[in-house]
Amino acid sequence: MAKQLRIGMIGYGFMGRAHSNAYKRLNDFFPVEHRPVLKVACARSEEKAKAFAENWGYERIETDWRKVVASPDVDVIDICSPNDTHYDIALTAARNKKMILCEKPLAMNVRQAEEMARAVEEAGVPNMVWFNYRRVPSIALAKQIVDEGRIGQPFHYRATYLQDWTISPDVPQGGAALWRLDVDVAGSGVTGDLLAHSIDTAMWLNGGIARVVAQTRTFVTERVHAVTGQVQPVGIDDACMFLAEFANGSMGTFESTRYARGRKNFNTFELNGADGSVYFDLEEPEYLQFFEYKQLQSGKKLESHLTGWRKIHSTNSEHPYMKHYWVPGTCIGYEHTFLNALADFVEGIETGKPAQPDFRNALETQRVCDAVLESARSGQWVETGVGL
Repeated sequence: MAKQLRIGMIGYGFMGRAHSNAYKRLNDFFPVEHRPVLKVACARSEEKAKAFAENWGYERIETDWRKVVASPDVDVIDICSPNDTHYDIALTAARNKKMILCEKPLAMNVRQAEEMARAVEEAGVPNMVWFNYRRVPSIALAKQIVDEGRIGQPFHYRATYLQDWTISPDVPQGGAALWRLDVDVAGSGVTGDLLAHSIDTAMWLNGGIARVVAQTRTFVTERVHAVTGQVQPVGIDDACMFLAEFANGSMGTFESTRYARGRKNFNTFELNGADGSVYFDLEEPEYLQFFEYKQLQSGKKLESHLTGWRKIHSTNSEHPYMKHYWVPGTCIGYEHTFLNALADFVEGIETGKPAQPDFRNALETQRVCDAVLESARSGQWVETGVGL
């Protein structure tokens, strides 16, 4: 009989749906011993919590997260609520010896993230942060290529994460739908929301980011608050660009904005090394582009007329995660990245080899995010303390 993994979901929005889908489909695709049971869904609004629970199949609802983290019939606390709630929920859950899954960014700042990492470690509870893009098969393949030494000495890393949904000055800030624009709830704008993903991916592939110099911009400086109806200053960054120096000596450029007209979720990276390069574009997630120079030099004669990038369709059974899904040539989607992440987390519970990124790992990303914001304020290079 399968072991139960009883879930307490805190939050009912976009991420609550994505995670709930993963819980419901885990055993359909992955041969793990544990079976998720959707025990309780929690939201401040009883009406919204009830609608969410009925749709996804949770057994009951709560409107107070403290009751969820104290419930004896809950094993896992999944934190899908806004950023300003992560700290209190995670600390309390750790004290109650619950396993914890937390949405990104881990915390509002490094101080909170340090306490959260220390709390889960002292409690000895399994934990993971949902940096789901690591689980895109093409990105996981890029990691495999790097680990196999096919890139060689890295020289350059460049990343972009572009959206366009906040361009209109009529978009309000705050409330259940637009809390990401409220600095008191989100902590930052595109730096914590979008670049945190880019930073996590970059350091997973290319090692720690040692120092940064950044510039941020807020294009619409006042917005109506959705809750109070009052016009208030905007405290989040609408756009951020920064230069980075990795601990391995390579250079990096990062750009993110919500003011790139026509871009909905444009997330790319490219890593260039002495022996090869990789490039990924989330708008074509089933592909990884790869250029290998070392292989071309292996023979006596270069076949220069065949030199070029390979566009690898990452759907074969030998590609990361794909043996669990369909036949070659058929693609998986965004929702499967959460399913893959959950499978890794559960496998970590069963094997004793914890899944990454855990809270300690996500703390490193938080250090870089905080350094980026500090540099934008000061106009100076800022050391991150990561990877040194």
